[in-house]
Amino acid sequence: MNQAAIHVGRYIVTMMSTGVVLATGFQLSGGDGQMNDLIWYSWLGGIIIGTMTGANMVLDEHCRAGPRNVVITGSTRGLGKALAREFLLSGDRVVVASRSQESVDMTVKELEENLKEGMVSAGGSSKRNLSHARVIGIACDVCQPSDVKKLANFAVSEFGSINIWINNAGTNKGFRPLLQFSDEDVTQIVSTNLVGSILCTREAMRVMENQPKGGHIFNMDGAGSGGSSTPLTAVYGATKCGLRQLQTSLLKESKKSKVGVHTASPGMVLTELLLSGSTLKNKQMFNIICELPETVARTLVPRMRVVKGSGKAINYLTPPRILLALVTAWLRRGRWFDDQGRALYAAEADRLRNWAENRARFSFTDAMEMYTENTWVSVFSLSVVCAFIILSSTSSITPGT
Repeated sequence: MNQAAIHVGRYIVTMMSTGVVLATGFQLSGGDGQMNDLIWYSWLGGIIIGTMTGANMVLDEHCRAGPRNVVITGSTRGLGKALAREFLLSGDRVVVASRSQESVDMTVKELEENLKEGMVSAGGSSKRNLSHARVIGIACDVCQPSDVKKLANFAVSEFGSINIWINNAGTNKGFRPLLQFSDEDVTQIVSTNLVGSILCTREAMRVMENQPKGGHIFNMDGAGSGGSSTPLTAVYGATKCGLRQLQTSLLKESKKSKVGVHTASPGMVLTELLLSGSTLKNKQMFNIICELPETVARTLVPRMRVVKGSGKAINYLTPPRILLALVTAWLRRGRWFDDQGRALYAAEADRLRNWAENRARFSFTDAMEMYTENTWVSVFSLSVVCAFIILSSTSSITPGT
């Protein structure tokens, strides 16, 4: 919600500033009341033109982006697997990893089938992009430094470099008071979510520092990352808050580094991590705010592929999505679970079958959303320019001509 407040605040400040500039310019130009509507229509036109121009720029940048070499921990199920699939179908080379070699092998085989299906349905430039795609995997316990190092070495030996590293491995162990968590539960949550992410971040930085173009690391945000309370998931929340502190520290440590350290916030995703130990009340709330892994990955991956700099926050729950969920809350009842808490959504295999049939490549609407997230200044500038061009041309026309 903090990110939502920041975006809404930027929007309000930008719109108010634009209005002040337009009103001031209108008065200084000696315009009359009849031009008032024209000025404000031009303001709206500037916003639309600016957004469309920026969206085309983002679309072009995304389409021209060459294959990325991507490492994703915890990627044999849930959101991690959905992210791996989305990168793969964007033409990238992906390393999947989890503790179990058997799970890794099964996931690699499944993703290879997804890639074949994608190539059959793709055409033209999309098919050429997919020809570069490849998926491989290796077992890795992110809590073990030797395993993490082996994962990094494996990716470099197979692909030559690592462009994007996503620390997605995580665990929760259900919703219950701290006193009901065993020693093993606490150790595993902290080791996987916090220690594992720190070890992976360190190893990824070590590799990327020696690459000509550096690279980008993403740690996954979750409940508690902003310091808010997380009753019944206190240990999980503490680890996510620790990752946010790690982020701010690394930003100061590596100001001149070629390595970008970012956060990705998927919001609430219908995965085993979220559903383990959830109550009927939890599931009724999930109907309103949760999304399927494929839906979230479809939004996050294009942003991750073109990220620049460091310290970026890539969120699924943008202000428009939050507003839409709140406004349509009454329509979302029973979307994923019925009144008894039974799942109503299709199994992953069935979802993927329908999703693959209807899936389009990176769309203009995706690009427009990416552009409007952080470029209020560009929209503001184009709005003002558009308004004053119209104002100047209109002022130069003398009455009776």
